Amino acid sequence: MLESYVTPILMSYVNRYIKNLKPSDLQLSLWGGDVVLSKLELKLDVLEQELKLPFTFLSGHIHELRIHVPWTKLGSEPVVITINTMECILKLKDGIQDDHESCGSNSTNRSATENTKSSVKPRRIQQAAPTHPDLPPGYVQSLIRRVVNNVNIVINNLILKYVEDDIVLSVNITSAECYTVGELWDRAFMDISATDLVLRKVINFSDCTVCLDKRNASGKIEFYQDPLLYKCSFRTRLHFTYDNLNSKMPSVIKIHTLVESLKLSITDQQLPMFIRIMQLGIALYYGEIGNFKDVETEDSACHNKDMLGNITGAEDETRIDMQYPAQYKGQELYSQQDEEQPQGWVSWAWSFVPAIVSYDDGEEDYTGNDSTLTIHQQKVQTLKDPIVSVGFYCTKATVTFKLTEMQAESSYYSPQKVKSKEVLCWEQEGTTIEALMMGDPFFDCQIGFVGCRAMCLKGIMGVKDFEENMNRSETEASFFICGENLSTKGLTYLTNSLFDYRSPENNGTRAEFILDAAHHKETYTEIAGMQRFGAFYMDYLYTMESTSGKGSANQQDFSTGKNEDLGTVQEKSTKTLVVGPLDFRLDSSAVHRILKMIVCALEHEYEPYSRLKPEIKDENETILNPEEVASLEEYIPTRHTSVTLLKCTCTIFMAEFNLLDCLLPVIIGGKNSSNFMNTANFQSLRPLPSIQILVDKINLEHSVPMYAEHLVHVVSSLTQPSDNLLHYCYVHCYLKIFGFQAGLTSLDVSGSYCLPVPIIPSFSTALYGKFLKFPTCWTKRSQIVITEGIFELPNLTIQATRAQTLLLQAIYQSWSHIGNVSSSAVNEILMNEVFQNIGVKSKNPLPTLEGSIQNVELKYCSTSLVKCASGTMGSIKICAKAPGDSGKEKLIPLLQGPSDTKDLHSTKWLNESRKPESLLAPDLIAFTVQVPQYMDYCHNSESRPLSVPVKAMFNISEGCRSPEERMKEFIGIVWNAVKSLTLQLEVQSCCVFIPNDSLPSPSTIVSGDIPGTVRSWYHGQTSMPGTLVLCLPQNKIISAGHKYMEPLQEIPFVIPRPILEEGTFEGHIITTP
Repeated sequence: MLESYVTPILMSYVNRYIKNLKPSDLQLSLWGGDVVLSKLELKLDVLEQELKLPFTFLSGHIHELRIHVPWTKLGSEPVVITINTMECILKLKDGIQDDHESCGSNSTNRSATENTKSSVKPRRIQQAAPTHPDLPPGYVQSLIRRVVNNVNIVINNLILKYVEDDIVLSVNITSAECYTVGELWDRAFMDISATDLVLRKVINFSDCTVCLDKRNASGKIEFYQDPLLYKCSFRTRLHFTYDNLNSKMPSVIKIHTLVESLKLSITDQQLPMFIRIMQLGIALYYGEIGNFKDVETEDSACHNKDMLGNITGAEDETRIDMQYPAQYKGQELYSQQDEEQPQGWVSWAWSFVPAIVSYDDGEEDYTGNDSTLTIHQQKVQTLKDPIVSVGFYCTKATVTFKLTEMQAESSYYSPQKVKSKEVLCWEQEGTTIEALMMGDPFFDCQIGFVGCRAMCLKGIMGVKDFEENMNRSETEASFFICGENLSTKGLTYLTNSLFDYRSPENNGTRAEFILDAAHHKETYTEIAGMQRFGAFYMDYLYTMESTSGKGSANQQDFSTGKNEDLGTVQEKSTKTLVVGPLDFRLDSSAVHRILKMIVCALEHEYEPYSRLKPEIKDENETILNPEEVASLEEYIPTRHTSVTLLKCTCTIFMAEFNLLDCLLPVIIGGKNSSNFMNTANFQSLRPLPSIQILVDKINLEHSVPMYAEHLVHVVSSLTQPSDNLLHYCYVHCYLKIFGFQAGLTSLDVSGSYCLPVPIIPSFSTALYGKFLKFPTCWTKRSQIVITEGIFELPNLTIQATRAQTLLLQAIYQSWSHIGNVSSSAVNEILMNEVFQNIGVKSKNPLPTLEGSIQNVELKYCSTSLVKCASGTMGSIKICAKAPGDSGKEKLIPLLQGPSDTKDLHSTKWLNESRKPESLLAPDLIAFTVQVPQYMDYCHNSESRPLSVPVKAMFNISEGCRSPEERMKEFIGIVWNAVKSLTLQLEVQSCCVFIPNDSLPSPSTIVSGDIPGTVRSWYHGQTSMPGTLVLCLPQNKIISAGHKYMEPLQEIPFVIPRPILEEGTFEGHIITTP
């Protein structure tokens, strides 16, 4: 009796995905309780159409398929499906945008639809199911649900391969088993009940190995690299919560995976291929390959229409007229909802997961009348978006970077072997990756980890700096440390996961989720992220709200260039990244290893996935009416990114060895790397001087329009776009640095640092920049700013003694001069002079030179015609601090500005009372410079008063020209530039005092007021050293016909050009005492 119900369900699955099966033989085997099928070929077209991946299957087969059905204990023992050796090979689909050109046409005739039924049929039962009087429909439905909820799936030896160019990525899982569990996550035979609307499953993966190899032109792998991941085991917990027994699908889905130990290995040859795979994922997510997002929508709508046609059109087929889960008779029904919704990768992942576990109450019959189709459409539209939570947790992860070298066997005919050597290791603890989504309107992804560190291993480029016989400590090997340890932090990275015993699901309660953007930002702050993790925290939030009640269907209108209903959908994308307190040590070992990784990453010939599209403006583009412009101004979707670094310490050591000449040319110029190997023995240098930089906080904010191309095309077509619309056509960047300070320190033999000697006291600064998107769309508007930058520096002070300056010079030369530095150790006397012992006074303390500037503001902008720069500097002061006779420090001012230089050219100011006005003086320097974007040096060259025209000189070969000809060419270029120059220069009077002895400034005088210091000495001391006073006049230089302008005005500006004779330059120079 039960066979007549269960057998068609199993047959529908097997027959749908496997080729050339005889239903009669399969039915007889199932009735026997066990089915064994060998050497099966998968229906690749069905897999591609259902998964809707941007990949195509090159091959797919199953070595053996076993199905065990315990007919006598069907209500207490699970059906076991075992797959032995399943292998699939995939490649990136060619011409994704052309795959579904035939879909979407409403005029497709019925015959064409019927011809494609075989590939897109929904899962329906192919045989008549007799109704048995002894089995009530409710019992059958309940039994089938219990059977399906407890199906065990076992896959032994799963092999997946992806090939692209010369890349072969293979994943081999020795064993994977999925089964149903109870409340304590132990294996059990469970079912959904009215009191417990929860279903739990566990998937155990054993010995997962991931390989990344390179194949040659013939497709053969000449030698195999070390596996990326070798025999890694992990487990996944699935938790489904239903609203009631008749729910079509779970209301909450949680899928969490825990890995205790993850050990990754990447060689120098695998690194470019690994980056290539990562770039593929990013390009697919943003729809940069083949317009996947757009095509997915069209294909989804076309596929759904075909399915509905099949459901209502195939009247000659018989089906089971009963209630059973939609898994068996129409998984695609769920995907029919919101046909017009755009479907990117987030949407695809969201729609596919609930489809696997969705349920249909099945009260209606699948008949061919129009009323049933209407019922289906109404029911599909009322389906509620489930809440899907996906999580990945890793207790400890290790990534090891290796360098490989070829080694030939002793025999001439023996193949070459690859030998790898570990050079760099990254260790990470408490890693969490969580994604929460509810349909298209809400998606959130959080990534964090508790602690991490990077370590140097063995040797690099022939330098054996960390070999085992060096006996160097683990502290010396660690050059990057961030966050905390799990032993002190605890298991906070597992908070609210299915592996957390305190989570609601593990305590019999229903979890609550924050699905509101405002509430989300209030809860998941930077402080909360750092409290949970400590080293790194990232929160990516995407929301989409409809203001017109039309759902999310209008998102595609904006992104694809349509102008209707602009502004009815409000999309927000926010990324927040926080990096906790970190210590970064840049010594020779770390720098060479990092640069070597960069060099290895650049050694490839892969074409980028997403090339910059030609910025061609559509001349037939529809101009927006005022109502549409007003709607667009109400809200423009943007992507906002915020990166914050807290408490950064960066230490730059003196180079112990320097082989940068083999690495930097490859990075800068793209030259081929050489296999230079250093043969000198490594000797660590102690004490090792270094520059230590401390930063309290660094904040970077980045904002970019979400649909920049379409927005720029729309705004650039407007006659007078508003400032608000123009603002969103730019990429905006804000950089703020707080508490930046630098000093000198030294690392001794014991591995401890001496007390830092300050060089740059703490200061803060800010930088802002904006860049126009798609500048070629604005060619008709030359006044539009393409690039703009603003720099602000409230104050900056630098102080150093002569010994400290020499040590800084030695550190710089160790990196700029190639060679081994350990042979020329730093002078011990110099080190002792810089790093004096605490409490020990130096016999001959050196004076300290200190310079400071205040209120620096710089601005730069460029248009298609000109480049402009303007700026101010409030003041500058340079003084020397020298020890006094009584132990007090003497301050000797050397340079100060602005200063009151009035009447300094005469001697009466020495005898009169004088109050300095320097504190109320204007800015020391104010400038504005504007130059043309492209200067034509050949313009009017015939009329120049030169013997050789410039045009003719450009055609003369470089080697045949004499120095005189080159000088004439240079003079011609300069002269042409001078002719087009408009100059306005003002230099206020300057006074220089040259005494034959130092003049310390007394404490009663304003610090840095040089005239006050001189006058104080003139009146207060018995004898004043001989002093030469040099007063320079005030100068003004202005071009003829030029109207005076303030230097700090809005740039760019327009200068009225005076009418001058060709070949002449006029100006006025005004000099006042």
